[in-house]
Amino acid sequence: MNEEIYQLKPERLWHYFGEILKIPRPSKKEEKIARYILDFGQEHGLETLQDETGNILIRKPATSGNEKMKTVILQSHIDMVCEKNEDTEHDFDKDPIEAYIDNGWVTARGTTLGADDGIGIATQLAILESVDIQHGPIECLFTIDEETGLTGAFGLKPGFLKGEILLNLDSEDDGQLFIGCAGGRDTVIEMACRKVPPPKNHASFRIKVSGLKGGHSGDDINKGRGNANKILNRILWDATENLEMELAVFDGGNLRNAIAREAAAVVTVPESKRNELQALVKKYEEDIRRELHVTEPGLAIQTKKVTQPGHVFDAESRDRLIRAVYACPHGVIAMSQEIPDFVETSTNLASVKTGNGTVSITTSQRSSVESAKEDVCNMVSSVFRLTGANIKQSDGYPGWAPDPGSEIVALTENVYKELFNEDPEVLAVHAGLECGLIGDKYPDMDMISYGPEIKGAHSPDEKIEIRSVDKFWDLTLEVLKRIPRKD
Repeated sequence: MNEEIYQLKPERLWHYFGEILKIPRPSKKEEKIARYILDFGQEHGLETLQDETGNILIRKPATSGNEKMKTVILQSHIDMVCEKNEDTEHDFDKDPIEAYIDNGWVTARGTTLGADDGIGIATQLAILESVDIQHGPIECLFTIDEETGLTGAFGLKPGFLKGEILLNLDSEDDGQLFIGCAGGRDTVIEMACRKVPPPKNHASFRIKVSGLKGGHSGDDINKGRGNANKILNRILWDATENLEMELAVFDGGNLRNAIAREAAAVVTVPESKRNELQALVKKYEEDIRRELHVTEPGLAIQTKKVTQPGHVFDAESRDRLIRAVYACPHGVIAMSQEIPDFVETSTNLASVKTGNGTVSITTSQRSSVESAKEDVCNMVSSVFRLTGANIKQSDGYPGWAPDPGSEIVALTENVYKELFNEDPEVLAVHAGLECGLIGDKYPDMDMISYGPEIKGAHSPDEKIEIRSVDKFWDLTLEVLKRIPRKD
């Protein structure tokens, strides 16, 4: 851990961020960070509650003279995406994040940093601890399992919160205030496959796609980045059609809400075609580098001779898988007709995993238009229904419709202009935010989402800009000072 992080300003925010980096908090394994937050609330003599889902709520009374202000909820999620580079040794269940400062940014060594949304947690704790920050009544809501299922927001019960205004501290773009978000749903495919002994006189290879940027499947889906699953599958399709390739393993991507950065396959080809396979892979590396030379300068596609696998897919299973993955859409499906340069609808081919007699394929769909979300879900499921696969779709989560008359949006926009002498962008985001579910449970809640500059969220390239954290902190404190009084 780079102790310089503790010297950054604002000191107490960065102090708590440094402490959070020491605490493992994978999605669905948030017990240690939850215990830390519960102990914090009790040690500071604050009303501290935990609901049956695992969400934590800490209430702090208003500072003197501000008792009649409306109650504000500061909200973040306590889990983090756990992604690492293949050559990085790190156990997210027990190891601290190794963070360091690099040219004005805080980042981590070979893993996700967890600024999404560790910076929100740190902000809440610093405000709860403070004795010199002016504010009305505050509720700090810490939700669980946002990244893999929005479990905390789904489980939130009406009546748990008393506040009328919510500041969601889970956005990643300095200078942007978010007032709406897309809804989403996951489509998960289970495809049966038959395995047979590998052919005799075949050479075995591992083909690996790596070096891609990956990123958030909402925020980054329109940035032209490569999907390792799609790239690898192009090679497999060609090798099947032309080199008598057999497939033993397809293992690509990890998280439903991350663009696949790496993918690998174990294949066999006749000994007479081994050189042709290596030439084919080299050709695809050259071709795809040209296609993605701007967005993916680090792309690498490699082959390595390996021992013969114990089995391969039979021809029918192999062809069904490769053809379906080829046909499965990935990326932007539609842009908004109302908001310039705003993604309306997208889909992410997140992961392909071969197992014992099955292949599991995880995809996620997003849209700010409910009917369009249903349409793209049907599009993806239809591709795999043609193969006879079993399809399961999650219940999904609702979008958050912008409120043009929002009091907190107007206040935050004005405060931003005064503090920084520039106009913020006020817009919706294609990523899912818990605001959609919270608004569903609390339909009268007035909400806004904002945050500091975070790049590469959901990937080991994740980093947070130090300068923007200072702005984020100043904006939050000034907004808290100016919350209107109750009617």
